[in-house]
Amino acid sequence: MSANRSRPVKKWIYVALFSLILLVLFAIFIAHITSIRPELTFASENEQADANQRIADANEQAGKEDEKVARPDHNHPAFAERVDERKRMVDRQIRARDVKDPNVLKAMRIVPRHAFIPRGQQRYAYGDHPLPIEHNQTISQPYIVAFMTDALRLRPNSKVLEIGTGSGYQAAVCAEIAREVYTIEIVEKLAKSAKEQLKKLGYPNVFVKAGDGFFGWPDKAPFDAIIGTAAAKRIPEPLLEQLKPGGRMIIPTGSTYGFQYLVLVTKDKEGKIHKSRVMPVRFVPMTGEVTKPKKKSEK
Repeated sequence: MSANRSRPVKKWIYVALFSLILLVLFAIFIAHITSIRPELTFASENEQADANQRIADANEQAGKEDEKVARPDHNHPAFAERVDERKRMVDRQIRARDVKDPNVLKAMRIVPRHAFIPRGQQRYAYGDHPLPIEHNQTISQPYIVAFMTDALRLRPNSKVLEIGTGSGYQAAVCAEIAREVYTIEIVEKLAKSAKEQLKKLGYPNVFVKAGDGFFGWPDKAPFDAIIGTAAAKRIPEPLLEQLKPGGRMIIPTGSTYGFQYLVLVTKDKEGKIHKSRVMPVRFVPMTGEVTKPKKKSEK
């Protein structure tokens, strides 16, 4: 009887041991899975975080680039006004006189010239002639604006210096093509009004300051292109220095009451200056330092 009873006991002992072994193995398996799951999860989260960081960095970089290359927004109502008149102006006054650069033609069609002219003169805005603006200054004939812009051979990355902001029209035309335009006006009230108007019209890439253009803008030099919109007795030496090798400058020179010519200045890669007269013109005189006798150091 005792032998018969021991057999069931042994059987249950084996079953219990086997079950215990299975339980231990299952516990080990669960522990292993638990130990590696956080690693997999954290790795996945880290990869996602890295990806998000890369996207954020890219967006931030794009934002910085956008800030550097701010472009005219054309949201002001003036851009939608008198569009047909601008088209006719370009076709009859500018293209017909052999200004061919498509960027210049496009800029002249876009910029609302009437927005840079006193209200009493706005009906003449797209005529083939200069017009008076405030403080005894003028806004140049559209063809001359286009011709001078064309002579600079501007590119999207060009940095431009303008001497003589006036109403801001020439700066706006250049800003449609170039990356940045720095413009100086010696008449402080005119500089202020031009700055306000350019801002109102949406030209974040035009920077205006009041001052004597003779000295240029050394903090922002060198420039790919320099344009002068007032006739100087001589080309200011600081402007020649601030012109980048390979750059181009166009500026009227001559006396107030005598002959004036547009002079095209180029600086070659070695820094040598070349000048040529390209057209007789009539501009208001440049004032300030340029009217003084040349210093010995400049001769």
